Amino acid sequence: MTTAKLVMTQVTKTFGDGDSTLSVLNKLDFTVNEGEFVAILGPSGSGKSTFLSTAGALLSPSSGEILIDGESIADLNKAELTEFRLHKIGFMFQNAQLLPYLKVEEQLLFVAGIAKLSSSEAKKRSAYLLKRLGIWERRNHYPEKLSGGEKQRVAIARAWMNNPAILFADEPTASLDFKRGKEVVQMLADEVKREGKAAVMVTHDERMLEWCDRVLYLQDGVLVSPL
Repeated sequence: MTTAKLVMTQVTKTFGDGDSTLSVLNKLDFTVNEGEFVAILGPSGSGKSTFLSTAGALLSPSSGEILIDGESIADLNKAELTEFRLHKIGFMFQNAQLLPYLKVEEQLLFVAGIAKLSSSEAKKRSAYLLKRLGIWERRNHYPEKLSGGEKQRVAIARAWMNNPAILFADEPTASLDFKRGKEVVQMLADEVKREGKAAVMVTHDERMLEWCDRVLYLQDGVLVSPL
């Protein structure tokens, strides 16, 4: 039996008020199941970033309900929401956004510390992820010594470090050539299946869709299937 990792029901997100109200998400429904990797496409300005931030509990919906791993985020106060994101949600961004003063392994252990993993558990998980993603030999390098593809591999490992239920990736291949981008997306897809997680990737690069289980388009504030 599959388990839904993300359920968005009639989610609306508006900005402003009165005559200047802008509705970016409009009664949007969306479900992602365990082991599923979903791509979201849409033109610039269609609201993809707003969608990702709302689904990932960085922005609160104006109305509607969002369940992540079976828990309603509307029921959480600010402190609880911060703790919830630490343990249930992973984020990966267009640029790896690694901390320049931390070596590769330290990037992961830093996240582990925030998520309150034990030292032994953190070491074991970081080693597993770095080996899985082919960057174990680079564990003592600073970000400036890494290629773009290596940085994004570290970003994938860091995003999975807290063992989240779901990962949100915002244009993760935008700064990479096709070969490196393909490697990153394949690794994301593999980890989703291997660990029984879920992932949602916002992208404009249709060449990367081959490794996704579903593709949806954000159009007029709702998600639609391609024709």
